[in-house]
Amino acid sequence: YSTDFEVHRNWLAITHSLPLSQWYCEATSEWTLDYPPFFAWFEYVLSHVAKYFDPQMLVVENLNYASRATIFFQRLSVIFTDTLFIYAVHECCRYINGKRAAKDILEKPTFILAVLLLWNFGLLIVDHIHFQYNGFLFGLMLLSVARLCQKRYLEGALIFAVLLHFKHIYMYVAPAYGIYLLRSYCFTANNADGSLKWRSFSFLHVTLLGLIVCLVSAVSLGPFLVLGQLPQVISRLFPFKRGLCHAYWAPNFWALYNAMDKALTIIGLKCNFLDGTKIPKASMTGGLVQEFEHTVLPSVTPLATLICTFIAILPSVFCLWFKPQGPRGFLQCLVLCALSSFMFGWHVHEKAILLAILPLSLLSIQRAKDAGIYLILATTGHFSLFPLLFTTPELPIKILLMLLFTVYSFSSLKSLFRREKPLLNWLETIYLIQLVPLEIFCEIIFPLTPWKQHLPFVPLLLTSVYCALGITYTWLKLYISVLTERTPVRQKAE
Repeated sequence: YSTDFEVHRNWLAITHSLPLSQWYCEATSEWTLDYPPFFAWFEYVLSHVAKYFDPQMLVVENLNYASRATIFFQRLSVIFTDTLFIYAVHECCRYINGKRAAKDILEKPTFILAVLLLWNFGLLIVDHIHFQYNGFLFGLMLLSVARLCQKRYLEGALIFAVLLHFKHIYMYVAPAYGIYLLRSYCFTANNADGSLKWRSFSFLHVTLLGLIVCLVSAVSLGPFLVLGQLPQVISRLFPFKRGLCHAYWAPNFWALYNAMDKALTIIGLKCNFLDGTKIPKASMTGGLVQEFEHTVLPSVTPLATLICTFIAILPSVFCLWFKPQGPRGFLQCLVLCALSSFMFGWHVHEKAILLAILPLSLLSIQRAKDAGIYLILATTGHFSLFPLLFTTPELPIKILLMLLFTVYSFSSLKSLFRREKPLLNWLETIYLIQLVPLEIFCEIIFPLTPWKQHLPFVPLLLTSVYCALGITYTWLKLYISVLTERTPVRQKAE
């Protein structure tokens, strides 16, 4: 079963059995607590329910403890917390007013959106098969988005601030929230041409937003600051020694970079341009979480990824400020921030692609161009999650679930925009179709070859690199769409 079962069991035991001062210091397990304090308190609350199922799961020293009662409780807790996600989807559907007329309820944008979110393939396998608690976290994000779109700015800001202290990966999209709140809430009026009325700047609104951020941070980090544990908490939240890439490369720019370095290394060795004895021992294709150095291309540092991410995010933030499009512009910036961070971030997990796919669902039902981008990103991003389910019994399950969701996504969006031009061009269609032979090779053909023993990382490498091409393409296509989109002559302040 997934190692995440033991990760969260260990966190249940730590928060239940140890004093607060030791939560971020305990080191008996390799799965140390590395989420922000609100998530630690979430595990603490769950632990007081878990003790009625099996108290042994709350013993820190019981490493890899996985009784039936333990697994049942963990599965049940994910299902229960998903109620927040369901409520958030409901609020998002309330915001989408269904401007397009539809004769059949199954073709209404709100119904399509509800299905795309509630039955999202990636979220389903990551949470309910692989096992994690992403559902209620994405619920908080979608709820904050809905509140901002409903002009309930302080409520949306509060929810997002709380979310950041549950899981800090959502810092990826924080620039979109910050600029949108500053543009739409702190400036209360626009000129006729859409530019800001600087005299309309509200110091009160800025103060209120600042108070929200400070109060939430104080509640979350304050106890650890008092105990002198804040530096330890920060070191756990940002473990830069884990290396540029995860054990399975996320399908982003660095996967292409790694593959290029590997190819150049092989060519260099074949042509005697490189000395095999001087090649770094730590292999980036070893399937381990570790630091490593590139052989031919320059090695990448955390600072380099930070600079690349900042540069990649900057144009989307400028567009949100200088080309205001209301909630639509906010969603575009949010998706681009998520994709840019996924493309260039340090030690990105493959599951982080959901941070872009889910909010893009809200755009996909509003415009045909965004629907086409969504179909490519969702299909490619979801396919890249296949290696998470690697056992033989899981193979037909993931294929069937992927097919069901993909067929519905294509058919429903095609029906919604049936009066417009095709959502995908011929090249995009061919690219997506090639995922089928790739899956057949990785899951069926490759295990039967002698390469499996000597080159076990090949299927992961092929999946990561091929999906990286598709995700890079959608990132560029969405960026071009946003940069070339015309700004309405008159844009009222949201």
